[in-house]
Amino acid sequence: MAERNFSPHAQKAIKRYYDNRPDIDRTKLSELVTNLYLAEPGKAEKLWDRAEDLMTRLEVPPARVKHVMGSRDVAALAKVVEELQ
Repeated sequence: MAERNFSPHAQKAIKRYYDNRPDIDRTKLSELVTNLYLAEPGKAEKLWDRAEDLMTRLEVPPARVKHVMGSRDVAALAKVVEELQ
């Protein structure tokens, strides 16, 4: 992979993004709860996949992720979001 040379300004912006990534991921996960309540069945599957990725990245215990994903219960996902806040 090619080495990228970012300007000092861009380097600071990238660093701030990764420093704040857990907060960003928690916000995205809470938005997914709302979207899942309103989603049509076909679109919901994609949203559930995204929720699984976010929970894993936020270091939710694997057993909890498995339970939420197995039940596909939006209320259980909302409870996870509440506990992460």
